[in-house]
Amino acid sequence: MDNVIGLEIIEVVEQAAIASARWMGKGEKNTADEVAVEAMRKRMNEIHMRGRIVIGEGERDEAPMLYIGEEVGICTQPNAKDVCDVDQLLEIDIAVDPCEGTNLVAYGQNGSMAVLAISEKGGLLAAPDVYMKKLAAPAVAKNHVDINKSATDNLKIISDCMERSVDELVVVVMDRPRHKDLINEIRQAGARVRLISDGDVSAAISCAFAGTNIHALMGIGAAPEGVISAAAMRALGGHFQGQLIYDPAIVKTGLIGESKEDNMARLKEMGIEDPDKIYNAEDLASGETVLFAACGITPGTLMEGVRFFPHGARTQSLVISSQSKTARFVDTVHMFGESKKLELR
Repeated sequence: MDNVIGLEIIEVVEQAAIASARWMGKGEKNTADEVAVEAMRKRMNEIHMRGRIVIGEGERDEAPMLYIGEEVGICTQPNAKDVCDVDQLLEIDIAVDPCEGTNLVAYGQNGSMAVLAISEKGGLLAAPDVYMKKLAAPAVAKNHVDINKSATDNLKIISDCMERSVDELVVVVMDRPRHKDLINEIRQAGARVRLISDGDVSAAISCAFAGTNIHALMGIGAAPEGVISAAAMRALGGHFQGQLIYDPAIVKTGLIGESKEDNMARLKEMGIEDPDKIYNAEDLASGETVLFAACGITPGTLMEGVRFFPHGARTQSLVISSQSKTARFVDTVHMFGESKKLELR
């Protein structure tokens, strides 16, 4: 999988990022998302693969978004037998977020990116569109911190594992009313808090990279993005745990179904028998091979955003592979017109 479509999935997120970046700062978050979706779908349908969206933009009746269950790739098209040896192609599950942080794009703020994760069929948890309590930490703290422990205890563990004091640690938390007590506890423990309005995938992944000055992600965010984060963290060797949150009273903000009972029924329909199970990265992204790709739309901790110049654009992407055990940063110049002049500003 790594060798066959590794480069092409980079192009998928690049095209989504470029399309969305054209709407940066225009206050049109839905449009920024829609154009990213269409660009991502178009490029995926040019790849020789049999792909199925397991985490996307909604159910089938919400097309033209990339809906859950949608098939993508040349080898899912009606004329597949004319161009593909279908029986020899690996079936792939795909989790996508074509514009992670739509508000960030709409208002010209940092941290938005186009992301996807892929694995062989059955290799990614088809997470329902509810919420997830998350804990991400550096690789040295893997299997030492635990989502069941208090923030105070986990910060002490991270401090010991990283051989630095608690007051040197930075914890990313979504700026939501539900996190008031968590934020207070982190600060009382002595650590520093970086509040973000959106985009916790980038924050989770940043924990696994030295030099980002992000040492943990704590709190409740969207469950689908939790699976995408887990795919990257599994390949990077970082710590990631998640627990589904299906009670609207806990979330306090955002849409999470009509009621706790309705959400529990929804989870059961999707094959989740234990709604309170604590998942680690290997549970959420269990495939033999897992690939993650992201491209910055607006500037972020890990990647630059899309930069346009006459007749082209420059992007920075990240592709992580559990197969080759690599994390590659890819700097690409895209030439749109006939001009042969490359401006690398």
